[in-house]
Amino acid sequence: MGKWKVGVISASDSIARGDRADDRIPIIRNLTRDWLDVDVAVYRAVTDDMEDLQEHMIELVDREKCDLLIVTGGTGLSPRDVTPEVTEWVIDRPVPGLAEEMRRAGLQQSRRAMLTRAVAGTRGNSLIINLPGNPKGVEICFNAIGDMLADALHILQGTGEANEDWGGLGW
Repeated sequence: MGKWKVGVISASDSIARGDRADDRIPIIRNLTRDWLDVDVAVYRAVTDDMEDLQEHMIELVDREKCDLLIVTGGTGLSPRDVTPEVTEWVIDRPVPGLAEEMRRAGLQQSRRAMLTRAVAGTRGNSLIINLPGNPKGVEICFNAIGDMLADALHILQGTGEANEDWGGLGW
């Protein structure tokens, strides 16, 4: 399969404890195959604990060398939803357009999408994206940005300018 290494962290107390199955990971596996022609290489279920989440995010990017890290869950308003804060600690540079597009696509399905606090950004030459914990939300959000992920990774890693089809806008 493809050339990028993808890691996934499910931020969920109940999944990390083994109280319930991770219903997000099969969807993410299908989406990474469809959009990037890669399978998920590294998977972790982590509690909604800031320090644990930070440690695993850094490990998957810095030590496991994941090109794309998807962190699903913990993006809402409940007190245990800390994924965006931890992501902001871990990233070097934000990529707000990805999060904005995911919210825009989500709003076409549900007004509740405006309550997500998901962020996206880079750490070194890796891309980190927050997705919601709801399986339908995972699908909507990933599909909203799927066509830009390969371009983002190519540009971020200096492996080419990817698709230059920007409609002559000079982006």
